[in-house]
Amino acid sequence: MLTRRQFAMSLPALASLGVRTGHAEPAPEYVCPMHPEVRKPVPGKCPLCGMTLISKILEPVEYPIEFAFTPPAIPADHPLTIDIRAFDPVTGKQVQNYEIVHEKPMHFFILSSDLEYFSHEHPTMVPGGIFRLQTSLPKPGVYKMFADFYPLNGTPQLVPKIVSTEGFRKSIDETFVRPERDIAPKESTNLKVFLSLDPIEPIPAKKTLLFLDLDPAEGLEPYLGAWAHMLIESHDLIDTIHAHPSAADGGPKMQFDIFFPREAIYRIWIQFQRLGKVNTVAFTLPVKALA
Repeated sequence: MLTRRQFAMSLPALASLGVRTGHAEPAPEYVCPMHPEVRKPVPGKCPLCGMTLISKILEPVEYPIEFAFTPPAIPADHPLTIDIRAFDPVTGKQVQNYEIVHEKPMHFFILSSDLEYFSHEHPTMVPGGIFRLQTSLPKPGVYKMFADFYPLNGTPQLVPKIVSTEGFRKSIDETFVRPERDIAPKESTNLKVFLSLDPIEPIPAKKTLLFLDLDPAEGLEPYLGAWAHMLIESHDLIDTIHAHPSAADGGPKMQFDIFFPREAIYRIWIQFQRLGKVNTVAFTLPVKALA
């Protein structure tokens, strides 16, 4: 009689002779390049962003990116033009073509270091493969900007840039804030949002479920290809999370599944669209390690 080890060692030889060993080949798995947690046994589209599922998880590849500002001194409360260029990490050539993700080739976020200002923009592609945004920064200070894009035949990118406005003398560390926990209901343009958590006190690197109740939910519409968009930033501008609901159907309830990476205070912005109006609400959540 074969021992278990001898039997296991004999399987490749039996298979080479065409003998069925009872061990089927693993079924292929299809994954979303933007949301690797979305996996299906058959080809299709990602339910979160609509991208075509691929048959393997891509290894992240960092693309160099260049930000140019006009005027270069970056004034506060004045018109500002931001040009963004991405470059192929192998050839060094400027990227000309991008995947469309959530209905846009680029999503661009601007946050103030005191976490009071939030902007979600969509730069326009101009000739030469340049993304251009016309904007203004509302007050003197430090801002974190980041570009969210997906080069064609590349991998998803989320590239940050921290800037200070002209004449602002404080260091970035001096501008950080530690806001108090705030998960009270929030009202926006035409929507009230209630937040609950499981667990009530999130733990770093453990899954936290964020449950949203919307009032009223009638007239809720997809916004940029999703029922909601969430952006999370740590109080020291180190950690950024861009997420979409794990469960949503256009009704009054939604769920997000979030892993907060470390102990910090996090500002959470969530955007919805109802009756053609974009609603933005913000919550604040401290995340502490177990004592």
